[in-house]
Amino acid sequence: MSLIARIEEELKEARLARDEDRRDALSLVLNALRTAQKELQRPLSDDEELQVLQRERKRRVEAAEAFRKGGREEQAEEEEYELEVIEEFMPEQLSEEEIEDIIDDVISEVGATSIRDLGRVMAAVMHQLSGRADGSLVSQLVREKLA
Repeated sequence: MSLIARIEEELKEARLARDEDRRDALSLVLNALRTAQKELQRPLSDDEELQVLQRERKRRVEAAEAFRKGGREEQAEEEEYELEVIEEFMPEQLSEEEIEDIIDDVISEVGATSIRDLGRVMAAVMHQLSGRADGSLVSQLVREKLA
């Protein structure tokens, strides 16, 4: 079953249960996926679906932070709820230790020795992680290891 079909099913269940918050969050995610599909004019691949979810996840994290800084706790909580719903459809996130192991492997594979090799290391690491880790955390860990 495709991700869009799964979300449509969940959306139907949320409507029947009259769960307005979940319904609204699922509608936003489904809309983002359908928009991406229309832009490409073809069904999305699994990787493309994951990229859309990652983009939506990042938006929710940034919006929640911005609302918190602005003293708007209620809106921040709404964004965090939407984030939880999005993460239901994403692969399980790796622990920091698992990410560090992958980074160490890639550094030795590409022979990275300094921060100048950051781009090559990041490209290889992000390809291996494919949505199972936050890019900013990965970047921070890679920079620490190459410094």
